[in-house]
Amino acid sequence: MTAPPKQPPLPGSRPQGVHEESEAAAHVRDMFGRIVPRYDFLNHLLSFSFDHVWRRRTARAFRHALGQPPARVLDLCCGTGDLAFALDRVRAASLGDTRGPILGSDFVEPMLTRAQKKAQAAHRSVLFAAADAMHLPFPDAHFDLVTMAFGFRNLANYEAGLRECARVLKPGGEVGILEFTEPSSGLMAGLFRFYFKSVLPLIGAAISGNREAYAYLPRSVSRFPPPPDLSLLLEKCGFSDARFTSWNFGSVTLHSAKRA
Repeated sequence: MTAPPKQPPLPGSRPQGVHEESEAAAHVRDMFGRIVPRYDFLNHLLSFSFDHVWRRRTARAFRHALGQPPARVLDLCCGTGDLAFALDRVRAASLGDTRGPILGSDFVEPMLTRAQKKAQAAHRSVLFAAADAMHLPFPDAHFDLVTMAFGFRNLANYEAGLRECARVLKPGGEVGILEFTEPSSGLMAGLFRFYFKSVLPLIGAAISGNREAYAYLPRSVSRFPPPPDLSLLLEKCGFSDARFTSWNFGSVTLHSAKRA
């Protein structure tokens, strides 16, 4: 019996049972909108608060761009704003009160409502606006830096998302993508898979009341391109000098590249 031909990898995130890009995007928007009340708490709990460390490292990695006034900065798929706030803190340390606002965007509006409240409470110079990362309402060559933390993985089409980032970046502008990665081998790979696939979904479902969202997370990570493949995709989509740095035994990776 002849084996069926191997199917090419899907172009982006697909919740279980969803196939079309538009349906996938709508499903992800609805799913994340329902977990907003416990989203921050679970992010910190499930990462053992290392998510704070990863975002600070990401912001510091782009200190050179943040310290150049009046650099325009966009944090895509910003969720409740934690990376945008980390970027703003680095920018404030570099420029003091002369800095301009950082813009955070997400297509899950309840996330933005939460982000705005956090910004007001912490007196952070961050503005928020609803936007779909694959159809951005910004002009060409507008930003100096575009970042994403744990949101790029959820796009329904990775290539389309990267091309949109390239479109809104100035030539020489930079992109930074912080994402989970499955370690490929070794003891930590086994421990990571056990925690991500067996422990994390149970805790997330119990606290958030949403089993689907925290079952989706490990599936989305397992389908995400490994770092070398994402570097190649960045270069295909109009970027140069693509590179990556892995942390936490290879389970978290910061990708960066320049707009060609």
